[in-house]
Amino acid sequence: MASSPIKAIFFDAVGTLFDVKGSVGQVYLTYAKKYGVPETEEMVIKLNATFRETMKDMPAPIFSVERPEKLKQCERLWWFDVVHAVFYRVGMFEGFDDFFDEVFDAFGQATHWELFPETRTVLTQLKERGFELGIISNFDSRFFQLARALEINQFFDSVTISSLAGAAKPATKIFSYAMEQHMLTPEEVLHVGDHPVEDVEGAQQAGLHTVLINRSGLVVDDDQTLSTLLPLLQLPLLQASVS
Repeated sequence: MASSPIKAIFFDAVGTLFDVKGSVGQVYLTYAKKYGVPETEEMVIKLNATFRETMKDMPAPIFSVERPEKLKQCERLWWFDVVHAVFYRVGMFEGFDDFFDEVFDAFGQATHWELFPETRTVLTQLKERGFELGIISNFDSRFFQLARALEINQFFDSVTISSLAGAAKPATKIFSYAMEQHMLTPEEVLHVGDHPVEDVEGAQQAGLHTVLINRSGLVVDDDQTLSTLLPLLQLPLLQASVS
């Protein structure tokens, strides 16, 4: 059993444990080029920039439904609005609905995602040391099939996604929802993520310990900011106390 004051470690998903291969813009073009969208570096740059701006403008993916089939339908419609807004700004094309079906399904598979090199090693060692592990993510229910495809689902005791929790990071509610599944208090939980607001500020406001993963290479590792997941294994907070 883990004998540090921390009993559970929650992880963000995208940008923390795994990420898109290449970029979102490149993946979009993989499927959009057959509909006449020009496959150029300029288009990739435009798509990536427009996607980031569109995501800032979108409401949180929270829906007033509970039935799984309705929830998945709402998630799909939410993403339809995102992708439609992106191509409305960079250039719409005939056959968009068919394109969206393809790209939405593709992002639920492992094809366009990759684990960070240290992810599986870190999760394995933390699990062996007795920590409970969980996910807190604004991803949608495709996370479950994606986690299976990436072969990391077996590490997690809980999965909390915004559409199921009825709240999105950085709201305190989503962190509370996750803690309730483990019957733990905030002082017993560490949250690890790559977003300064959604992961760090949100978790801190909920009372959790936090670590920011900054993969830019421009920071020096300390106890609060790490360049990869690997230094988590040596984090003082996660070491057994000496009596």
